[in-house]
Amino acid sequence: MPDTPLPGAPEFGEVTFATLAEALRRGWADMKRAPGFGCVFAAFYVVLGLIMAWVTYVTGQSYWLIFAAVGFPLIGPFAAVGLYEVSRRIEQDRAMDLYQIFGVVAKQSKRQLPSISAIIIFMFLFWFFIAHMIFALFMGTMTMTNVSSSFDIFLTANGLIMLGLGTAVGAGFALLLYMVTVLSLPMLLDREVDYVTAMIASFRTVQENLFPMLAWAAFIAAITFVAMLPAFLGLFFTLPLLGHATWHLYRLICREG
Repeated sequence: MPDTPLPGAPEFGEVTFATLAEALRRGWADMKRAPGFGCVFAAFYVVLGLIMAWVTYVTGQSYWLIFAAVGFPLIGPFAAVGLYEVSRRIEQDRAMDLYQIFGVVAKQSKRQLPSISAIIIFMFLFWFFIAHMIFALFMGTMTMTNVSSSFDIFLTANGLIMLGLGTAVGAGFALLLYMVTVLSLPMLLDREVDYVTAMIASFRTVQENLFPMLAWAAFIAAITFVAMLPAFLGLFFTLPLLGHATWHLYRLICREG
């Protein structure tokens, strides 16, 4: 069955909590049906996370985390597309051929995915710039100290304000990134559409279904955070589940195709 993507962004229907529950149920079914593929694509995240954590520990330099933040957006969308393709093949009752699936992922490098990856990286780098400005604004006039070992500096008035403001601004960036990518990434695999149109369609759909989609974002953030605690190993479970579920969420509310 050849891939013949439909042109343009689709119309999306309403997102309800029942829709999210059904997407999770289908995602869980896909993960059980093709567990090996989930482990393969999740391994990209786990290995990169372990390498960056190890380098940071050995060197004692937290700036290595910047490279991790840049590296994840580079490989993340491609790994996610791999999970979407597995779910799409299960949905269409097509063969689970590793070579063909990786071929589909590789083909995305010639379509719109690199552009949206660049947007994600730009947003990450801009957030790092803003975070450094916030730190300098509130902590720049204080006595020089090693913030890596002197955590009491964060309990001062300036430190608490900095943490509060930084968290709020970071949450704003994360929300914007979520709104423009949650549906645009599966859409770029499924449709022949430019990345700007896909991002706008994703943003509008989240905006029109704000409460359930914010709950979905909170769920993703919570289980991903918990999964990272045991040396990133929990990502072998959560990332395939979320990847497959995201594809099904997209398909459940897609009114075309």
